[in-house]
Amino acid sequence: MKLSHLDEKGQARMVDVGHKPDTERVAIAKGEVHMSPETLRLVKEGNLPKGDVFAVARLAGIMAAKRTPELIPLCHPLFLSHIDVELSINEEKNCIEITATVRSTGKTGVEMEALTAVSVAALAVYDMAKGVEKTIRIQNIRLVEKHGGKSGDIILE
Repeated sequence: MKLSHLDEKGQARMVDVGHKPDTERVAIAKGEVHMSPETLRLVKEGNLPKGDVFAVARLAGIMAAKRTPELIPLCHPLFLSHIDVELSINEEKNCIEITATVRSTGKTGVEMEALTAVSVAALAVYDMAKGVEKTIRIQNIRLVEKHGGKSGDIILE
């Protein structure tokens, strides 16, 4: 099997996608930030000292998706037509669930952008709440759906 990110000498390289047709690309990623019920209550009530956790994390995720090629080596810079970062409280699991949806029309997928959005949104939640709890855990960041391109639709959840 030939790896697309390696040249003939085994050196890392950016994949040439110039010959590929433009198609609509969509990726959905998810993740969780687990915390104590007390901290989750403070988040829900908007009583954390640093402010509105959801607003800050949503913006952090959107900004991160746009900067993915600066963070992940060999990622192509893409025109992203849509980025949505949703956060919700799951009291049963004592966590904040994060879902990022990224859309583009282009020659390569947007999975890394969706995963980066979730990861940085989770880090923002952690940063906003770490002053009241030191045992917060970021968990289960994963791609759940991908649409478009040569490999077509992949639905993992």
